[in-house]
This record gives sequence, structure tokens and C-alpha cells, in this order.
Amino acid sequence: MTVTLHVCITCRRGLPDAGDGPRAGAALLDALLAEGAPEGVRIQPVECLSACDNGCNIALSAPGRWSYVYGHMDPATHVPDILAGAAAYAASPDGIVPWRERPTIFRKQSLARIPPMESLK
Repeated sequence: MTVTLHVCITCRRGLPDAGDGPRAGAALLDALLAEGAPEGVRIQPVECLSACDNGCNIALSAPGRWSYVYGHMDPATHVPDILAGAAAYAASPDGIVPWRERPTIFRKQSLARIPPMESLK
């Protein structure tokens, strides 16, 4: 099953509005796409994750799994950890990756954990 890594492309990461210039969230998306998605992961841009004070923001979701929203992602340094975390999430049956197996940014920068809409059996 494919999981989705949502990337907020409107995030400014606390920087002033650059008008028509590129936003930090769009730079994060570009960096993730340049590295390539892990097996079983689809990278999807989204307009807003409503966590503007915590940008850059990403979310991981899949049917029947817990979903997560993470903030304070840095396009210059966090791409390898984001992709490693997404791969671990994709490999888990329920979206719950054991604490010690999560990249540090996923342990420290989690904004929300959302239960699956479907019941887990």
C-alpha cells in the first residue's frame, strides 16, 4: 500500500512574505522530489496544513494507519531524515513506528498524531 507524504508548499518557515518568490515549503518539496521518494511513498504537495507557526510542515498518512503532522522541517538539512522517516512509516502496518526507530526530527518535531478513520482490526 502506498503512503502519502504531504508537503505544505505555502509554508514560509517564519520568514517574511517574499511576494511572488519561492516559499520555504516549495523548496522543501523540490528537495524531497530531487532525492526521490522511498518505495511505497508518494510525495504530494498541499496548499496548507494549518500549522503556519511551525513551518515547514509535512504530514504522513495512509488508509487504516495513524497519521502524523510534523513541523519545523528545514529544506537544507532535514530531507534525508524525512525520507527515512517516511520509509519507516511505509514499512509499518499501522503507521506507528517504534520510538527509537524514528529519526530524531520525527521524535522531537511531531505536531499531531491522528487516529485512523477506519478501525484497525
